Amino acid sequence: MPKTKKSEDKVEKKSKRTTEPKKVQVVTVSTGEHKKPSVKASKLTADVFNLEGKVVEKISLPEEIFGVKINKALIAQAVRVYRANQRLGTASTKTRGEIEGSTRKIYRQKGTGRARHGSIRAPIFVHGGVVFGPRPHDYGLRLSQKMKKAALFSVLTAKFQSGEIKILQGIENIEPKTKTFLSIIDKLGLNDKKKKILIIASSEIENLKRAGRNVKGVTMTAVQRLNTYDILNNRQLLFMKEAVEELKKTLPRENEKIKS
Repeated sequence: MPKTKKSEDKVEKKSKRTTEPKKVQVVTVSTGEHKKPSVKASKLTADVFNLEGKVVEKISLPEEIFGVKINKALIAQAVRVYRANQRLGTASTKTRGEIEGSTRKIYRQKGTGRARHGSIRAPIFVHGGVVFGPRPHDYGLRLSQKMKKAALFSVLTAKFQSGEIKILQGIENIEPKTKTFLSIIDKLGLNDKKKKILIIASSEIENLKRAGRNVKGVTMTAVQRLNTYDILNNRQLLFMKEAVEELKKTLPRENEKIKS
C-alpha cells in the first residue's frame, strides 16, 4: 500500500526526537565560602530636643525597631494577653457546703402543708449557698518573647510613622518640681490635656518621677518595662536619648530574626 502523508509526518517527528541531543543538567558545587551580606545604613532619623524645646542634633534610629512591617493581628493578640494577665481572678462565692449554719431539717417532712425542705443553707434560701458561682481562676495567657518583641516593634513603628515620638535630652537632671516639668512640656508643644504622654526613661529616675507624678495624663516607665499596651494607651511617646540606646539592646541576634 502507498504511504500516506500522515504516516510520513509521523516518521519525520520520530526521527527528529531521536536525533535531538539530550539536555545535560549542570550541578554546581559550593565551596563553603559565602559572601557576607552588606549591612544597610539606617535611613530613619529623629530630632533630639533639649529642655528648651529646640533641636540640638539628629540621631539615626534602627529600622529593626522603628521601620518594620506593622502586624495588626499580632498587636491585638499582645494587648489581649496583657489585659488577661492583669486580671486577679480572685472572685469567689460559697457553696451550700461552705456556708456557716446548721444542717438539721428545718421542719418535718409531712403534716405542715408546706414545701419539703431540708437544710437552711440550700441555695433557694436567703443567705444560702450559691450554685455555679465564680471561683478563683487563673486567666493568665502566654506569649513568646519573639512575638512580644514583634508586637512592640510594630507599635513603635506605627507611632514613629504618625509623628508621635519625640526624643529628649537632659531631662534626667530636671529639678523635682511640677512647675519645672510643666514648663518643659509646654516648650515641647505637648500641653494638650486630652493627649496622654508616656515618658520612657533608661532607668528609674527619682527626681523625674517626683516632678511629673502629679501631672494628669502623664505616665512614666523604664524602657525595660515597655510594653505594647502602654504605648497604645498613650498618644505621645517621649523618649530619653539614653532610652533609645537601651532599646537597641533588645534587638534580636542574627540567628533570632523576628517575623513581622
